[in-house]
Amino acid sequence: MKSVLSERKALHPPNIDDIEHRELPGTAARAVRELAAEIALTWTPVPGGPDAPLSDPVFLDQIGTRAARLPAEVRTAVRPPATSAGACIVRGLPLSDTEIGPTPPDWQTAAVWSTDPDRPGCSLELDIALLLLAAAAGEPFGWAGQQDGRLVNNIVPAAGHEQEQSGASSSVLLSPHTEDAFHPLRANMLMLGCLRNHDLVGTTVSSVRRVRLTGPQLETLRTPTLPILPDVSYGSAFDRAAAVPVPTLWSEPGREDDPDSRTLRFDPAYTPLHDAGPEFRAAYAQLERELERVCVVAALRPGELLLVDNDVAVHGRVPFTARYDGTDRWLKRVNIRLPERPRRAAESRENGYGQQIVAPFAPTASRPVRGVAEERNGAVDDRGSVGHT
Repeated sequence: MKSVLSERKALHPPNIDDIEHRELPGTAARAVRELAAEIALTWTPVPGGPDAPLSDPVFLDQIGTRAARLPAEVRTAVRPPATSAGACIVRGLPLSDTEIGPTPPDWQTAAVWSTDPDRPGCSLELDIALLLLAAAAGEPFGWAGQQDGRLVNNIVPAAGHEQEQSGASSSVLLSPHTEDAFHPLRANMLMLGCLRNHDLVGTTVSSVRRVRLTGPQLETLRTPTLPILPDVSYGSAFDRAAAVPVPTLWSEPGREDDPDSRTLRFDPAYTPLHDAGPEFRAAYAQLERELERVCVVAALRPGELLLVDNDVAVHGRVPFTARYDGTDRWLKRVNIRLPERPRRAAESRENGYGQQIVAPFAPTASRPVRGVAEERNGAVDDRGSVGHT
């Protein structure tokens, strides 16, 4: 079965009226940039030690510790989205086009350039700024199997990947999806920071709390029917036999009729829909149509952050033509977990296809820390995604 959303070549005109907007006050924004610059100056490679600052535990500990000292306005600005849209735009991070250098041709080059002090546009300082913001919001983490475990991922178009369902694509619609839907330790919130977007390429956002489905359709989609497989950015070396069916929708027990309790786990490009029966496929197709109906498009500008509630909203990207001339769209992504959110207990039995998280930041002292010690030792806890507004 083809995805309804992935066949769309164009979406309705950009409309961000339904997305919450916040402003990072000037003093707070400058504090973030100044602290990031100060921390960046402390990086000194040690023979035999980590070859990059953002894989150095001592350096990362400094980021985590000093993030707690940022002005309270920073934490207020990067709190989770507060409306049913499941997303918000935070404006005000100081950034100029000249300071970042050309858009890299791929994430590997971006990683090399980020720590080269002799290159104009060394983006280490911006990586640190995004980690400071993410640490103020929750627990930033990365994936060992994605972009070499980096905590700040670079999202740029890459030649030869134009047609993929991945962040490196360009000429196809990136189907709306839950980030890392295949894994029980997926992010509760994504932070997408815009460095460059001359063409105003739109990021799509659709909230499950705004869709209209019948009772039988909701019940069908709550029933674990199909697995969700890892996307191409994780390679293909995973055990397909270990895939377990997961529910597409879930609500807090006792609140099944309340849309504000509804969460989803959705990635049609990596869900084997042909293995399901006609009733499930019909309900899934209707969900796709509804997510398209409620879709809004945000064309980010440099210095803007898009916060996406990964438990409530799916996100994607409209097609565009990449030039590969150093002026293409360039975003940075940070995954964030929110310790105060429980997920379904059944998710603790999933193996995540063996994909491991890189989680060097200790939880913020002011938040509940249920299950953190167990997670640090490699076990899966049950935190994550329900019953928030």
